[in-house]
Amino acid sequence: MTLSKGVWKMATEKSAVFIIFGGSGDLAHRKLYPALYRLYQAGMLKDHFAVIGTARRPWSDEYFRETVITSLEDFDDDKEKMTAFAQHFFYQSHNVNDSEHYIALKELAAKLDDKFDAGHNRVYYMAIAPRFFGTVAEHIKSEGLKTDGGYNRLVIEKPFGRDLASATELNDSLSRVFPEDEVYRIDHYLGKKMIQEISNIRMKNPTFEEALNSKYVSNIQVTLGESLGVEDRGGYYETSGALRDMVQNHIMQIIGSIAMDKPEELSAEAVHKVKTDLFASLKVLQPEEVKTEFVRGQYDTDNLGDQKAYRDEDNVDENSNIETYVAGRIEFSDDRWNGTPFYVRSGKRMPAKSSRIDIVFNDKVKDLGIKPNTTVSFLIEPEDGHSILINGIDYLEANQDFLKFPEDKTYFDNAREAYESLIIDILAGDHVHFTLWDELQSTWKYIDAVREQWDVEEPDFPNYLSGTMGPEAADTLLERDGNSWVWDD
Repeated sequence: MTLSKGVWKMATEKSAVFIIFGGSGDLAHRKLYPALYRLYQAGMLKDHFAVIGTARRPWSDEYFRETVITSLEDFDDDKEKMTAFAQHFFYQSHNVNDSEHYIALKELAAKLDDKFDAGHNRVYYMAIAPRFFGTVAEHIKSEGLKTDGGYNRLVIEKPFGRDLASATELNDSLSRVFPEDEVYRIDHYLGKKMIQEISNIRMKNPTFEEALNSKYVSNIQVTLGESLGVEDRGGYYETSGALRDMVQNHIMQIIGSIAMDKPEELSAEAVHKVKTDLFASLKVLQPEEVKTEFVRGQYDTDNLGDQKAYRDEDNVDENSNIETYVAGRIEFSDDRWNGTPFYVRSGKRMPAKSSRIDIVFNDKVKDLGIKPNTTVSFLIEPEDGHSILINGIDYLEANQDFLKFPEDKTYFDNAREAYESLIIDILAGDHVHFTLWDELQSTWKYIDAVREQWDVEEPDFPNYLSGTMGPEAADTLLERDGNSWVWDD
């Protein structure tokens, strides 16, 4: 596949020096460098940018550039263009605790700013373990890396803490250096085309928007299913689990996109105001409610014994009680959604990869001219969300007149990859598709109530076979309300 076939044209060239902490790592090579290359192809990055990769490894600039080019080979075959792109990349071996290394980094950034006329703009990207975030930020301040005359923007990858207390401590350490308007907390699901288009779909379809409330909606379901196991992430998963890894951030933000009140406009300030209000209305569960409203699971081998059970994976405790599956029933107390259940689930080793939102309307929706008990499904993955379904049928083929967007099947064909889209927003200073601290406080408070109860109970693991839809209790969670999962492989 040649990357240039799907490249969109970008009108305005941007200027910046990117400093990527963890520049030798997997995230940088698998996601960040291909995303930056797409922007280079489109002309958004051209002559006035540089990328400094930092890590402990003693690489040279030349070797670093070779690794960058290698990371692009699955996306393009234009060696000349990839080589020209890589000439903007520089490497510095770096110890996050060594002040001298930050001084050298500051000098290199200033040199490259002059060389490429980058406007004194800095993007500091934390592609490193979260335990180093605070240390790096403090050194950025103490060694004076922040510039005058341009902008300074800090990009943070998840996980942002492991509970409310640690997230608060981390946020406090960052805010001493970077005010909230300079911090960009990445959730890559917010960069996906379908998630970004939900607001537009709501704006352009007044009947659909009018139907999005507890009067007309029976329930809303969010599924993030994966067919793979933990693979080489066993060590990480042992400290995280599905609840923290998927529900606290990805699932909550997806819920926010479909459940928030209609903002006054599609600006970052207006969108985050209604999102913050929504998450503040989360009904935090009491200990006894956790037992009835949330289900956890851990995968076993498959029915043939061919797949590894989670407890047999590398870097996993043989008696681990970490969940690889979670399902829950979430409610809000706001006027719009009070009484409507939001069913969520995420699991490893499910039958297929599927990320989707299913909105199940009740029979009252007929008052709006919509067929009673209609289900609208937004398919986020796989294939980067090419489909909207109405009662399981592609909406272009379905007999309906309340949803008219997008206009044709080619709409998503040239959609930007999630990281590419988010980097565009960072360069533009647009926070609309990032997570604010006020939102995180509310979601962590909710998740902590579930986690604290689980930590004092002994689960009966493993409790679902690889290749299945998860524990039977996840079905019971809906059945007691007279509902069922829309996606059931």
